[in-house]
Amino acid sequence: MRAGAGAAIAARTVVLEPHFAYASGRPVPPSDRVRFGIIGVGMQGNGLLKTAIGLPGVECVAACDLYDGRQELAKEITGKSIATTRRYQELLDNKEIDCIINATPDHWHRKIVIDCCDARKDVYCEKPMTHAVGEGFEMIDAEKRNKRIVQVGSQRPSSVVYAKAREIVEKGQLGEVCLAEGLMGRNDPGGAWQYPLPPDLSPQNLDWDTWLGTAPKIRFNPAHFQRWRCWQAYGSGVAGDLIVHLLTGIHFIVGVNGPPQRAMASGGLYRWKDGRDVPDVHAVVFDYPKLQIYARVTLNTETPEATRIMGKGGLLEIREGVLTFTPQDGLDHGPSFLSGTWPKGQREDYLAKFRADHPYQHDAQAQEVTRYSAPPGYSDTREHLYNFFDAVRTRKPVVEDATFGNHTAIACHMANHAYFQKTTALWDASSKSIRG
Repeated sequence: MRAGAGAAIAARTVVLEPHFAYASGRPVPPSDRVRFGIIGVGMQGNGLLKTAIGLPGVECVAACDLYDGRQELAKEITGKSIATTRRYQELLDNKEIDCIINATPDHWHRKIVIDCCDARKDVYCEKPMTHAVGEGFEMIDAEKRNKRIVQVGSQRPSSVVYAKAREIVEKGQLGEVCLAEGLMGRNDPGGAWQYPLPPDLSPQNLDWDTWLGTAPKIRFNPAHFQRWRCWQAYGSGVAGDLIVHLLTGIHFIVGVNGPPQRAMASGGLYRWKDGRDVPDVHAVVFDYPKLQIYARVTLNTETPEATRIMGKGGLLEIREGVLTFTPQDGLDHGPSFLSGTWPKGQREDYLAKFRADHPYQHDAQAQEVTRYSAPPGYSDTREHLYNFFDAVRTRKPVVEDATFGNHTAIACHMANHAYFQKTTALWDASSKSIRG
């Protein structure tokens, strides 16, 4: 029997201090207030709006949505008669608005982000940053050309839990990291994007043609509007909706800021055969220069979300918002069982030398397990939005800019390319494109 890597004693638990978003509720001078407009008040947008207006020194001025019902929702959330419109250009022309929250479907991200930057508006853009590989480089160019702030909305980089994991890696406590994995599973219609349809939805209260944008022109279809993640024309499937979160967190922890070299994928559409054209199980292996990442999402079984970072110094695991660090020393704490296959004399000589060379082996070295958790009521979405608004106010860099967001989006596009083309997706840095 192989000896363990070290016996673990009772775990120590540490409650982490939140970042600046929770530090103070003090009034903010009018001169420091940030005024924003929001484009898209749907499932993600309405949550971002609720969170944003609860931050100190942040005010919503206007909302844009192509569905009139969501314009009314924006007024209900803010509790005041803010300006509402179907034309987002009106928000970009509004001199009272400092920045924009863009919570539209994926196929609208590129145009809105570029238009915001060209209008000298900073912009918070929901994940994944892009709908196609080439779009990201255009968005980065607009960000830099206009000296704008772009924050991509995958909240892991603002989490105190992920920040602690990154600190452990940066200090070398985990040793050399060569493998990471992220896992997630759902098992309900809502989690599989079968959202209820607004009962009043019609071409009279929804600008359907504008919503389609660059997507193929089809007749009005309420399911496509409300459940757009189910179709490649508007969304990016499981990869762009959920794997993107797993990858963002891992990239942040281990310090990756580049696309993978290759991606290999498998999966299928097994359960949710409702007309969608994206898989409900997607498993991907990503190869980076010094790291392999395995990511898996299923919409068919509820499984706790887990992220694991593995190094020769131990294991980091984030499960349900709690980080556990289990150190390992990578040493033999007992003689190899193979010595039992040697003749008696050789075996005894080996055992005597092993005991002399490993004085600690008799009682396996204790390793302290430490758990880190965020305080009760903590929200990394609140932190992420505050990081954005604070950057708008101070011009400090955000934690998830367009370059970082683009690299994660490229990985998701490679995952989709590998799955749909049934091939190994290779990143060609010279042409900034996927081959395979």
